Amino acid sequence: MDEQHRFGVEQRDALRAKGNEPPHLLVMTATPIPRTVAMTVFGDLDVSELKVLPSGRSPIETFVVPAKEKPAFLARVWTRIREEVAKGHQAYVVCPRIGGDAGDEADGDGSAPTAPDDDTKRSPLAVVDVAAELEAGPLQGLRIGVLHGRLAPQEKDDVMTRFNEGEVDVLVATTVVEVGVNVPNASVMAILDADRFGVSQLHQLRGRVGRGSVQGLCLLVTEADADSPAAVRLKAVASTTDGFALSRIDLEQRREGDVLGAAQSGRRSSLRLLSVLHDEGLIGQAREAATALVERDPRLAEHPVLARAVAALTESDQADYLAMT
Repeated sequence: MDEQHRFGVEQRDALRAKGNEPPHLLVMTATPIPRTVAMTVFGDLDVSELKVLPSGRSPIETFVVPAKEKPAFLARVWTRIREEVAKGHQAYVVCPRIGGDAGDEADGDGSAPTAPDDDTKRSPLAVVDVAAELEAGPLQGLRIGVLHGRLAPQEKDDVMTRFNEGEVDVLVATTVVEVGVNVPNASVMAILDADRFGVSQLHQLRGRVGRGSVQGLCLLVTEADADSPAAVRLKAVASTTDGFALSRIDLEQRREGDVLGAAQSGRRSSLRLLSVLHDEGLIGQAREAATALVERDPRLAEHPVLARAVAALTESDQADYLAMT
């Protein structure tokens, strides 16, 4: 299963249940969500990491643009996009919501960006409004396309076809471009209100550039205060392109949720005395000890107290989540 953060626990279980037999499971993701990291720590997933870029890809530079503190930096964003277009490349501008007739719909595919610590008072920027402002202002004269989830399928296909073929210079979009979009000629992405997106979304979004021979550039535009949790999150994303390092930062900020429940992140957890991040070594030792014990005593006949505890767990509602990843 690719990109776990696009699915809920029960959605993934429904997909798994479609077969006649429980399938083998291969999880592929550039940024493991907190729940997935927790599952690897507990030993329910074997992990293999690919440390090199795919063939033909280029590195991506990421910078935080503090638009509230330094408004001139935002003007530089539009200048950089113009410079890239002048070189024959293309650009993305990503916004948190659609706007216009679509009202306050947060995101093009129905999944709202995550920003529990957002410290801005205004409404998030919208694709429809931003596209009109850019077309009449800083990007006047460039060919601008609009893409979001409220467009009819044929309209979306038409916009993406024109962008693929180089007939659109700048694509203003929601997170519908987050996964499955491959335009090697796109070299720069500006993510507006970047503080309103989660770590996984930001990392996935910037992966839309740097897909060709030209180095990618991702600009995280924010009005969050410099010392806010949102700003700290953005600086972390800008500091590395290692998805697994980012996943640990995400886990530290959002917590792992409940591996024996549907919560994929958050402080609601079945853990009481342990921390997934700080006690990873201890959890690993416990897993090895438990494996050795079960190999010696599969039915736990010599460990009646443990057997009763396991039986109580498997008879509870939590048992339904034991096989869910």
